[in-house]
Amino acid sequence: MIRTVSIVPAILTDNKQDYRTQVERINVFTRRVQIDISDGSLTPAQTLDITNIWWPKNWDADLHIMSKYPSNLLETVLKLNPSLCILHAEAEEDLLPTFQALKDAGIKTGVAILPSTFPGNIKPYIDTADHALIFAGQLGVQGAPADLMQMEKIPLVRNMKPEIEIGWDGGANITNVRALAHADLDVINVGSAIASAPNPAEAFQTLVAEIDKNGVVL
Repeated sequence: MIRTVSIVPAILTDNKQDYRTQVERINVFTRRVQIDISDGSLTPAQTLDITNIWWPKNWDADLHIMSKYPSNLLETVLKLNPSLCILHAEAEEDLLPTFQALKDAGIKTGVAILPSTFPGNIKPYIDTADHALIFAGQLGVQGAPADLMQMEKIPLVRNMKPEIEIGWDGGANITNVRALAHADLDVINVGSAIASAPNPAEAFQTLVAEIDKNGVVL
């Protein structure tokens, strides 16, 4: 069965003005956006601080928190009230209490899975989460190539929790987005292929059209 797949633009920046510019450009053509936040504990560099993050009221915002200690950011996340908050399985603290605090506030929870992490080792997180994010790029960097071997994790996660929403993050572009869309994903997050395009709206629509195509194999 081919699922309905959403292309979700991703914002990653350490600059206030660039953040505003990306929000304004994306707001023209979509309402669901992933916002990447890093405090520098899990990535080589920090992004714009979470206290400077905002988005239009009509957005369904997914916050992707790249931190070893996401509970330190919980108070601010609750104030921002995103639709979904994604935490990393590789954090150096138990995520379940933070997941529960988010759920109590009506915020959906997600677990991000780096290439080095085997889904079977984080089953309690997958069982609890509403969303699983298969990460296949370079954490904290846009434009890195996709590690398509990470697609092997999709059926593993789906078998553990059939109803979970599964997302992909890392290297998605016009050359691979159709294959990804036919791999039992629900969401494909796209960074540089949209953000760096001369016309982001046109790039977005091209990706949406591409995932609807059928070929000899797909």
